[in-house]
Amino acid sequence: MIGIAACILTALTGVIFGFTTRSMDEFAGYSMAASAFFGFSYTFHSKEHIRVSLLIQRFQGHRRWWLEIWCTLLGSLLAGFFAWHSVKMTVVSWQIHELSQSSMAIGTVVLSIALADRLVSLLREGSMPKGGVQDKDRAE
Repeated sequence: MIGIAACILTALTGVIFGFTTRSMDEFAGYSMAASAFFGFSYTFHSKEHIRVSLLIQRFQGHRRWWLEIWCTLLGSLLAGFFAWHSVKMTVVSWQIHELSQSSMAIGTVVLSIALADRLVSLLREGSMPKGGVQDKDRAE
């Protein structure tokens, strides 16, 4: 967020004082992507990330556990796919000496790791506790 503000203020200062600021809109865009993607894994682990709670909360026991496994597996696969292509895009960008979206790539990799960690935790439990994942997580 600070990077976005700095880019915008630099561009505005350039307009006021008559100097050219190049690529400030691109840097502001990269800063916005970084602020979003770096926050994804934190919000996921603090139980604030968007989840399919409306559906999951209707189930208990093994059904709920399997549904949690399915949703986390699907999220892990999608985040992994996105991370793979983000890193690939960053590598190609570096090879052709262009600006890179490395902050987005790092954020997607961290989100993939967070989802994989959650999946491993669910699989280690073996079955859902009586209250389910949501209730257990609130107690922690």
